[in-house]
Amino acid sequence: MSEVKRCIRIGIGEMGVGRASEMLKTSGLGSCIGIVLYDEVVKLAGMAHIMLPDSGMARKNRVNRAKYADTALIDLMDSLQEAGAVRWRLKAKIAGGAQMFSYSGNSSMMRIGMRNIEAVRSLLKQFSIPVIAEDVGGTSGRTIEFDPDTGTLRIKTVYKGVHEL
Repeated sequence: MSEVKRCIRIGIGEMGVGRASEMLKTSGLGSCIGIVLYDEVVKLAGMAHIMLPDSGMARKNRVNRAKYADTALIDLMDSLQEAGAVRWRLKAKIAGGAQMFSYSGNSSMMRIGMRNIEAVRSLLKQFSIPVIAEDVGGTSGRTIEFDPDTGTLRIKTVYKGVHEL
């Protein structure tokens, strides 16, 4: 008989931390990136639903740090360390970054999904956190669930079904 786990729902521009007895879940990943950092030894994981690549895009008086790749990643690492994770053991799994709409021209401003992917990959490399698996790009939205106990990322992609990383 499988154990029912408490689900921690991560909204758009939010982040959270979960343990082995919990499941982290976020929905509505279009151009957004769902990033999971986890320490498989202590079975602890954090998830952020990142909307934009850089906090420099924020309005000055209202910065939601979980909304931006650069600030969310730092805060997620800090939260995991406070909860008992060891920084050098952190690994990452990422999903999202779709190009949800067609645009004429080559404006990089309209390629939010690709910019988010590039920002997250670059930051993870900068912090020496290996990306163990990813499901990024394309044109379909996703919902992801992460199980800190098993390290499994379950991805439900619109019109494409479910798979695990």
